[in-house]
Amino acid sequence: MANTKDGAVKKPAAKTQTGKAEKPAKAAQNQAEQVLVKGYMPSLQKMYKEVIVPKLMKDFGYSTVMQVPKLEKIVINQGIGSATQDKKLVEIAQQELTIITGQKAVQTVSKKDISNFKLRKGMPIGVKTTLRAAKMYEFLERLISVSLPRIRDFKGINEKFDGKGNYTLGIKEQIIFPEIDIDKITKILGLEITFVTTALKDEEAFALLREFGLPFKNIKK
Repeated sequence: MANTKDGAVKKPAAKTQTGKAEKPAKAAQNQAEQVLVKGYMPSLQKMYKEVIVPKLMKDFGYSTVMQVPKLEKIVINQGIGSATQDKKLVEIAQQELTIITGQKAVQTVSKKDISNFKLRKGMPIGVKTTLRAAKMYEFLERLISVSLPRIRDFKGINEKFDGKGNYTLGIKEQIIFPEIDIDKITKILGLEITFVTTALKDEEAFALLREFGLPFKNIKK
């Protein structure tokens, strides 16, 4: 460790596997990535196998377990409209989404030039990440139990599916996620969470997500 002019000890920057010094922001992003123990099964994944599968088999009359729809992946996408004016917003959003999901987010780029919006092909305009397996169930549980109840005047989510058994939930503010420090955010940003299922019908997908605990409006009790 090197000494500074005032005699204080200066810690070296974090290094990557290649031995090169890592930027503070990137080091923090890497630390935010969630590492799960091998063989670990989240509670929602266990509930799916032990409770949800038998219930859906009974409700829909499936003859085999293979017919029961399952949650395949969760895709979180965040578009940054003001990225054309401030490129750093995309980097900040990438760090925040990594912290929220526990998995490294990637930048998305424009596919074409749009002169009216000062947008050039290949310019970063958003971030996204795709969750599967254990990380998917962990995120879903935090979303249902912690994040959604933090929405002001929350009365449930709409039940509009895409006709193919998938559901997209719009979130207006990333600050509903407790992983985000509201005192450190640069800009309030919304995001979209898409639940991709193997269901062939929206009715089946709705039943699956409802059993997981997603708080849809107008559910008959």
